[in-house]
Amino acid sequence: MKNSRAHPCPQRHREAEGRGDPWGSGLGIDFGTSGVRACVLGRDGERLAEAAAPLPAPIETPDGGREQAPNLWWAALQTLLSGLGARFDLRAIAAIAIDGTSGTLVACDAAGEPLHPALMYHDARARAEAARIAAIAPRESGAHGATSSLAKLLWLKAHGLRDDARALHQAEWIAGRLLGRFDLGDENNLLKLGYDVVARRWPDWLAGLGVDVARLPEAREPGTPLGMIEPGVARALGLSPEARIVAGTTDSIAATLASGSSEIGDAVTTLGSTIALKVFSDRPVFAPECGVYSHRLGDAWLAGGASNSGGAVLRRFFDDAALAALSSRIDPRRDLCLDYYPLPAPGERFPVADPSMQPRLTPRPHDDARFLQGLLEGMARIERDGYRRLAELGAPYPARVLSMGGGARNPAWTAIRQRLLGVSVESMPEALPACGAARLALKGVSA
Repeated sequence: MKNSRAHPCPQRHREAEGRGDPWGSGLGIDFGTSGVRACVLGRDGERLAEAAAPLPAPIETPDGGREQAPNLWWAALQTLLSGLGARFDLRAIAAIAIDGTSGTLVACDAAGEPLHPALMYHDARARAEAARIAAIAPRESGAHGATSSLAKLLWLKAHGLRDDARALHQAEWIAGRLLGRFDLGDENNLLKLGYDVVARRWPDWLAGLGVDVARLPEAREPGTPLGMIEPGVARALGLSPEARIVAGTTDSIAATLASGSSEIGDAVTTLGSTIALKVFSDRPVFAPECGVYSHRLGDAWLAGGASNSGGAVLRRFFDDAALAALSSRIDPRRDLCLDYYPLPAPGERFPVADPSMQPRLTPRPHDDARFLQGLLEGMARIERDGYRRLAELGAPYPARVLSMGGGARNPAWTAIRQRLLGVSVESMPEALPACGAARLALKGVSA
């Protein structure tokens, strides 16, 4: 992997029309919790165009599940491309890569028709299934935990999923709709389904759980071409019939790619609805008991985990205007010593894996600015403890931290985090996960 600190997604970008040659561009599409976003990069890596479309919130079921109809994703993609096509010639796009929320699972038939609403990344109903996995899977597997996609697949099977169903992740299902086939996946998403990323194969122990690996996707390295877009889909979406579909990744890996970080010790914190931590390591690190796993990325490894804490907690109490006004009153040099552990609901994944962990949000000061500072400090401690845990397990402690996502725009939070982390924290709110996916698309163009 290149040792370059250059930013691949400049904060200032231009529309392509009439300026430069957009042909051969790469399109990255990022599926997040609240919306879908597109980024087009030219062959030289310059950002040419962007678009966004909203997604409704997942449905919470009475038993604590979180579900969403996959067809909502496809409808949002159509809206997204319609908006993008109004200011960029979609026929200039040579390759497309998708990233999606990690662990979000779709069960479908051979034609891609969903057989059940998708179980979202934070659906943690599969506790009994997670116990079955823990009894048979090796410690280094990424399939441990109630929110793993393997646990979700077993839960669906226990609730009547038919035997010939295929299992795909969010990004893989969208890529399948574009390709017209639903048997391909990427190594990053498949990690939580039990794929052995070190040996690069489906492990034999899956048979002991009644999982037929013939129904699981064929794994491809992110950035490798999967095939050409299905002609009818290309016509319907206004895309070139020569566009390649490229193996994608998870949303947090896409954010890491967009940051431009690549050196051992570089770390990326994505501050979105949740908090995702990644650090470049020269070795894989796995610790399912605290939600730690590693992805292969080029010649290096990305060790990390994701907390359920994050912007979703802040949204329960404050809107954008209130966050900006209250943040300006915070003195980030002083610690309030409020022992908060901000969670939007019971359950945590990392740096501790405890599906029954309760939010800790009291006592609440009368001053809302102090309350907000306590929340931000609590989340900064989660981030610090996460990187400490990764270092205890063998990954390097960050030499620097690059910040992505909406939370990276808050200077008070950045200052609090830098004080607690003890290293340089650089905010890069314009480096979007969609741009990281677009980098994978460009890799597919040159393959």
